[in-house]
Amino acid sequence: MRNFKFNIRGNNYEVEILKLEGTSAEIEVNGTMYQVDIERRKVESKTPILVRSAMSNSVLKGDAKMSAGEKSSLSKIMAPLPGNIIQVLVKPSDKVKRGDKMIIYEAMKMENNLLAEKDGTVKTVKVNVGDSVLQGDLLIEME
Repeated sequence: MRNFKFNIRGNNYEVEILKLEGTSAEIEVNGTMYQVDIERRKVESKTPILVRSAMSNSVLKGDAKMSAGEKSSLSKIMAPLPGNIIQVLVKPSDKVKRGDKMIIYEAMKMENNLLAEKDGTVKTVKVNVGDSVLQGDLLIEME
């Protein structure tokens, strides 16, 4: 099947793998047959895992203060993809119309424009130039 040559502590070994099934193998080392067990190690991923911090209780309590019949007039603009903020084109109290550019950000090695989905007034801008954002992060609140 496969032939290998090993030099271990000055000794030469010719190894031939004759049969390989699951975690056992039949090999021949310098003419002698051996049945060996193979230990397979799990390969750890080198990709970092992003972990978000838990939401504070004050944020959760603030959402709970709205009564059942009350509706929020705020429109939340979220990041559609993870990326970096290149330019913020609006500030609080700016009036925007549908289709106006609000933020330019880099995602997937491309510059993307975040456009207003409806007419309104910018209440808060939650990001600054140079910030890194994850998908779904809050960028702008509008009224």
